[in-house]
Amino acid sequence: MKVHILDDWFDTLRSLPCFAKLADHEVTVWTDHEPDPVKLAARLQEAEALVLFRERTKVGADLLAGLPNLKLISQRSIYPHVDVPACTAHGVLLCSNMHSDTPSYAAAEHTLALILASYRQIPQQVTSIKAGRWQSGVGRTLRGRTLGLYGYGRIAGAVAGYAKALGLNVQWWGSEAGRARAAAAGETVAVSREAFFRQSDIVSLHVRLNSATRGLITAEDLALMPPRALFVNTSRSGLVAPGVLEAEIAKGQLHAAVDVFDHEPLSDRENILLTHPNVLATPHIGFVTEDEFDMQFSDIFDQINAYAAGAPSHMINPEAYR
Repeated sequence: MKVHILDDWFDTLRSLPCFAKLADHEVTVWTDHEPDPVKLAARLQEAEALVLFRERTKVGADLLAGLPNLKLISQRSIYPHVDVPACTAHGVLLCSNMHSDTPSYAAAEHTLALILASYRQIPQQVTSIKAGRWQSGVGRTLRGRTLGLYGYGRIAGAVAGYAKALGLNVQWWGSEAGRARAAAAGETVAVSREAFFRQSDIVSLHVRLNSATRGLITAEDLALMPPRALFVNTSRSGLVAPGVLEAEIAKGQLHAAVDVFDHEPLSDRENILLTHPNVLATPHIGFVTEDEFDMQFSDIFDQINAYAAGAPSHMINPEAYR
């Protein structure tokens, strides 16, 4: 098949072991990002299979209409960036391994890294020593503080394990079903949503974004957090009501560590999440490790080979298979 891979910005995939799985295909790797669907369609005219790099490119009806040879889209995890009905209407099969039994350890590690870096002021200290200055401030210790994890899932579970190893107390909140699972597992569940935010020195958000969870975190929630508390979001920015985090940061009490933004790539250098000293921001790199890529794209390339062999796997819209 003629396989086109989008948005491999650092040309990483060709160097990974999983890439050998595409040896029997004609592969084109695009290392830039083309947001315009007309221009993108022009470069993908021959594509029979399209590999998506997480949610970096949106696939809608306008793009699909310009891809007459496309038969398959292969990716991993959730797919809010893909117009599934439009795929079906154009006879394009979407295959996506939902990896129900595998957490992203890379995302969990990055969450912990953001917490550590924020508490110990690592970015500021690095900037200081590079500028010829010695210590630039005094950090804080994590041991004995309370980490509130919102969303009882696989990534949050990994974060909890790391946190407990550092001596943090862990409490949970989330959906009713999630709270029940946490309690059944012997975890500490806050007595109420209000208590969760009031009692957490750090709140880390681990919830999938969908129509029910969009705007889940409100101004009232953040206002309950203690002075100098840290709010961490390595999930999706849309989980926080629009403008709420920025407004709370502007008050000068709340700290934040964020890896996700409303618009990505983020180009507004004046965004308060980049300029305020209480915020540590990274460019959506929670999943960006060689090991994570090799694991994820091994699944994605397996789906291409399964399709080519006439036995597609992890079909999201099987009615489109032809």
